[in-house]
Amino acid sequence: MQANSKICVVGLAVMGQNLALNIARNGIPVTVWNRSHDKTEATLARAGKGWPMFGARTPQEVAASLERPRRLLLLVKAGKPVDDTIAQFLPVLEPGDLIIDTGNSHPDDTERRARELQAKGFRFVGMGVSGGEEGALNGPSLMPGGERSAYDELAPILTRIAAQVEDGPCVTHVGTGAAGHFTKMVHNGIEYGDMQLIAECFDLMQNVLGMSYPQMADTFANWNKGFLESFLIEITARILRATDPATRQPMVDVIVDRAGQKGTGKWTSEMALRYGVAVPTMAAAVDARCLSSQKEQRVAASKVLHGPRATKAPAELVDAVRDALYCSKICSYAQGLDLLATADAEKGWGLDFGEIARIWKGGCIIRARFLGRIQAAFGKRKRLANLLLDPELGGFLQEHQGAWRKVVALAAEHGVPTLAMGASLSYFDSYRRAKLPQNLTQAQRDLFGAHTFERTDKPAGEFFHHEWP
Repeated sequence: MQANSKICVVGLAVMGQNLALNIARNGIPVTVWNRSHDKTEATLARAGKGWPMFGARTPQEVAASLERPRRLLLLVKAGKPVDDTIAQFLPVLEPGDLIIDTGNSHPDDTERRARELQAKGFRFVGMGVSGGEEGALNGPSLMPGGERSAYDELAPILTRIAAQVEDGPCVTHVGTGAAGHFTKMVHNGIEYGDMQLIAECFDLMQNVLGMSYPQMADTFANWNKGFLESFLIEITARILRATDPATRQPMVDVIVDRAGQKGTGKWTSEMALRYGVAVPTMAAAVDARCLSSQKEQRVAASKVLHGPRATKAPAELVDAVRDALYCSKICSYAQGLDLLATADAEKGWGLDFGEIARIWKGGCIIRARFLGRIQAAFGKRKRLANLLLDPELGGFLQEHQGAWRKVVALAAEHGVPTLAMGASLSYFDSYRRAKLPQNLTQAQRDLFGAHTFERTDKPAGEFFHHEWP
């Protein structure tokens, strides 16, 4: 067998199939393999005539088909399946060969695998992939970590299959170690926040402003022409126009209000706790999904717990909802980037936040016009301490905070939950204040546990205890 494939895609569920087809369509010789060979055959059947794709039946055939150093691109479920797949292929690989894990793996697992494989002479890259099935086929956003030399070796492939925007392909060497998977995890946490904020706007439009489905769809479509332009806003308009063919009801009304989650949003919150970074918008989005999962309890509670009497607010407030959404979105991204910066300071990955914003502009789920503004913000100040301190974005918050506050207050008056929007506003109010009430918290800690405190009239870093009466 002639060894001329540049890479092998291992795992041919829909994402794997589509990414393999993307590689082959770009003229890059690719081997495909799946534990069950029927999926390999299905992938080959989807390939265009003359595309350079080879279907292997065994790991041995995979190894024989690849030029050296060999490159395996894993698209298998995160967790134990990744370890099992690596163990299955190691016997047919040689030191220096490269394994790329493209699943939503936990960054701790990525660091462990890199250490274990390096000890055996192999190379390992954790690479985040965003864009879903369509992105995998037509151009995703790619977030590879690991050693720079490994990225340089993969770049001729990755830059051709990634989404393309006006300033280049949506791929970059994110950083060393687990930087790729950590960045993808934060991307997903931001995605959770975006989706929850949009859901809260939908709730406000429907249950406070009394808007119809066509009116809501038109509103989101109109927002998508302005500063809120994004993939998620675009699909929201499409969803709100869809009708269930069986009942002729709005499609969204026949979907149970119980949101699933696969873990990356929760991991973002857990990592934020580990690094001591406040991410209230993303944490609220996880909380909202958890509360939505308690459907039976909520149905029972709705019969005994009652909120305020329903009234209708003026529909003209829809512009205030738009501004509140954008303000909240800015805060959510500020939190995610703060988490990335804090982890980078400890790990030394070498993250470039302007580049991260750039590669998120195309292909991925959170692609949005707004990312160009983030890219510009870090272009002006590479080590911007917080996105809220950018004059343009922070200025928008200050200029439109009246609408933001009005919307959150209006929601509270009408009994409509705004976990993420309210959390974003509180984040802004906490960050902008020179003094917070945690001096009382520290006094309490000192009284009941002698945990000490710093004094306002003494240098920072000196600690005192008071004998409380």
